[in-house]
Amino acid sequence: MKLHDVILKSAIPAELLSACPKYKPSPLIKKSVRNNTFWIKDETQRMGLGAFKALGGVYAVGSIIAEKQGLPLKTDSFFLDEFRSGARKLTFVCASAGNHGLAVAAGAQIFGAKARIHLSDTVPEDFALRLKNKDAEVVRSGADYEESIEAAIEDAKDSGAIHLADGSWPGYIEPPRLVMEGYTIMAKELREEFEKLNDWPTHVYLQAGVGGFAGAVAFEIRNSWREQPKIIIVEPDAAPCLKQSIEHGEILTVAGPVSEMGRLDCKTPSLLAFDILSDAANEFCL
Repeated sequence: MKLHDVILKSAIPAELLSACPKYKPSPLIKKSVRNNTFWIKDETQRMGLGAFKALGGVYAVGSIIAEKQGLPLKTDSFFLDEFRSGARKLTFVCASAGNHGLAVAAGAQIFGAKARIHLSDTVPEDFALRLKNKDAEVVRSGADYEESIEAAIEDAKDSGAIHLADGSWPGYIEPPRLVMEGYTIMAKELREEFEKLNDWPTHVYLQAGVGGFAGAVAFEIRNSWREQPKIIIVEPDAAPCLKQSIEHGEILTVAGPVSEMGRLDCKTPSLLAFDILSDAANEFCL
């Protein structure tokens, strides 16, 4: 599976999110340092959750609920009684090192489903409280992110809940693909801004944990931007899972200490991100 085999469509989440009263494009801020000009995409107020993750988790939850009820993925579906009654029967489970869990919890709360989020011991308690404020059940599972993922997988198997991870692996593609499809909105917003300004960046820097966000934005850039930038992926030096995997041509789990970049401290990359970034990324930096 390579870039041309992966299908992410920004038009669908854009249509659905346009009906959400909390949705609006995040601001693009221009700065200069030592005569170098750069743009910052400010996600700190995104849909009231304070992170780009809201674009993926909320969209994926709504999409899966609609699919389970056999409803078309259109805005009108979310207001049907059968959608709401079906949502009440569903529980979404995931592991989270940060804001993905919050987005899944928010999506479940918005649409009337339930959420159970597995957190490792390294995730601060104040984040657990934010999840509980979204009506999510919080479970402490394991010493690190990888152990919490295994716990979430087992939870879904044992309980019949829907596992909604933002990382993908062989045999587990569609839920994280939906999460990534939601993330493409950011690159679409950027494209529209740069087209208006007729001022395109020469380089784009994307942070990566398992790589879902980086892969989604890089995919949309390569498929829809008129002016193509160099794409640089930024990872923690204690968790360069994408860099090492792509250098070796296969998915690797890297070893290392707990990174200070805690919410990006992921040792195994997403399969979808690996496939996309193998083609789309120009460089990796730590």
